[in-house]
Amino acid sequence: MQGLRILTASEQVAAHLREALVRGFWNAQVPGVNGLARDLGVANETVETALRLLEREGLLVGQGPGRRRRIVIPEGEIETTRLRVGLLVHDFDRLADELSHQLKEAGHIPVKSHKTLLDLGMDAKRVAGFVRQAKADAWVVFAASREVLVWFAEQETPVFALFGQRHGLPIAGTGPDKAPAFAEITRRLIALGHQRISLLGRPSVRLPQPLPATRAFLGELEAAKIGASAYNLPDWEETSEGFERILNSLFSATPPTALILCEPFLYHAAQHHLARRGLRVPKDVSLVCTDGDPTFVWCRPAVAHIRWDYRPVLRRIVRWTNNIARGKEDRRQTSTKAEFVEGGTVGPAKG
Repeated sequence: MQGLRILTASEQVAAHLREALVRGFWNAQVPGVNGLARDLGVANETVETALRLLEREGLLVGQGPGRRRRIVIPEGEIETTRLRVGLLVHDFDRLADELSHQLKEAGHIPVKSHKTLLDLGMDAKRVAGFVRQAKADAWVVFAASREVLVWFAEQETPVFALFGQRHGLPIAGTGPDKAPAFAEITRRLIALGHQRISLLGRPSVRLPQPLPATRAFLGELEAAKIGASAYNLPDWEETSEGFERILNSLFSATPPTALILCEPFLYHAAQHHLARRGLRVPKDVSLVCTDGDPTFVWCRPAVAHIRWDYRPVLRRIVRWTNNIARGKEDRRQTSTKAEFVEGGTVGPAKG
């Protein structure tokens, strides 16, 4: 995965002010630099740079030193060309920042929710209460549970499911097709003699039904006459303490010889856990991450992982937003190709 664009402080302030402008928060003129800086809690220079960015976009016109800038947004533009798009992430996601940038480039108003799905306990009732209080023309929901996406599918506000348990629901969605890569990883580990393989991921990869990629993993175990059980796909509480408990449980009796981790942060947490136990990768335990991460380029040995290009995914979301803005219904679910990259963290099973 290529590096993502990080917004500067001035760009973040410009985004905040842009949203207020298109919502008609001010009439005719924006407040002065000093007042805005005081209200936003940032430096005057940051606000001045942000206002100049909005001038270059044609949203403001300067009227000389010491005078407030004039607002020049055409009347009614927000109703015809812009959507306020709520971004409801799981807990943290670098893609959200890049998606915000691309939505802005397309003329829309991305608004990253101040609460995450993890904050809301992935509880559909709590999500419903939160979303109803928010003001959005459309929602992009990251890695949501089936229960949450079922609720969104029943609402009039358009929703786009990025990852998550979206399959079979009448909503738009996209994500990488990891099932072939999961199958390849499992076959490779089995060929290296691994019989005790555990896959650790968020609840959404296994509940209420395993995702296609998870089913591919379980199917390869069955095909190799390795009885798939809760040992291979354990349930655990989605907290750092819960993750530590499941690892302690797995390694207390018949320790896995291979772990498949469904997020980069889980990969790093598992690696630290193994190091505390004095276990070496891959001599004692093989590790595979089912996503790429920019930090992996610094890792030695090279991390075995699944690689996919995030750019088509973001383009699909922007196209969906444009379709919704034009009044066109769009509920297509698409996928992008993913591939297994075998690194140095995979080796023969010990013994």
